[in-house]
Amino acid sequence: MGSYQMGWRKKRGRSNRKPPARSTLRTVESRRMTLVAATSELISADLESAAALQEMLSARLPENWPPELYELRSMKYALRQLADPSEQGWSFWYLVHGQPKDRELVGICGFKGRPDTRGSIEISYSVLTQFRNQGYASEAVERLLTWAFSHQSVAEVSAETLPHLQQSIRVMKKNGFEYTGMGSEQGVVRYAVKRPDAR
Repeated sequence: MGSYQMGWRKKRGRSNRKPPARSTLRTVESRRMTLVAATSELISADLESAAALQEMLSARLPENWPPELYELRSMKYALRQLADPSEQGWSFWYLVHGQPKDRELVGICGFKGRPDTRGSIEISYSVLTQFRNQGYASEAVERLLTWAFSHQSVAEVSAETLPHLQQSIRVMKKNGFEYTGMGSEQGVVRYAVKRPDAR
C-alpha cells in the first residue's frame, strides 16, 4: 500500500550507539514475526546507518533496506510524531523475521498517527521485494489490526493505495477491508475495516 513512493539511499557504516535494553522496546508477536514499535531512538539509528539499526534491533538488514514507502520524509515525520509519548505504537512497526540467532528485517507496517475524533486510523505497509508474495504484509496487517482494535478509541482502520497495485489490495481484502471510494489524493483509492464488534 502506498508503495508507489520510493525509498532513499542509506549511508552505511559503524556505530558507537549503545543499544537500548530489550525491555524498553514495545513488541507484539505474530505467527512468523516480531513486530517492533518504532521509537525516536530506533528511527534515529535507521537514519544514521544500517549498522546502528542492526545493533539496536539485533537483526540483519538486507542490502536493499529500506523498503519502498519508508523514505526519508516518512522517517522524519515519524521522528516528529514520536516526540509525543502518546504516539507510541501509532507510528511505524519494524517487521523482524526469524529466530533470535538469525533475525532479519523484512519490512515495515504501521499507522499514520493516533485515532482521529471519529475513531479512524490509517495503516500502511511495505515489504522488501525479496519477501513479497510470502504473506508477510498480510500477517503484519492482521496482527496490527488486532492491536489497534484492542483500543476502544479505534472504530475503523483505513488504507489507501493506487488502483493498479493489486498485490496491495489483496492484502487489504484478506484482512476484511472493503472499498469505500476515492482516497485523500488524486488517483488513490481507499479501503476500510470496522472494529469486529461494530460490524
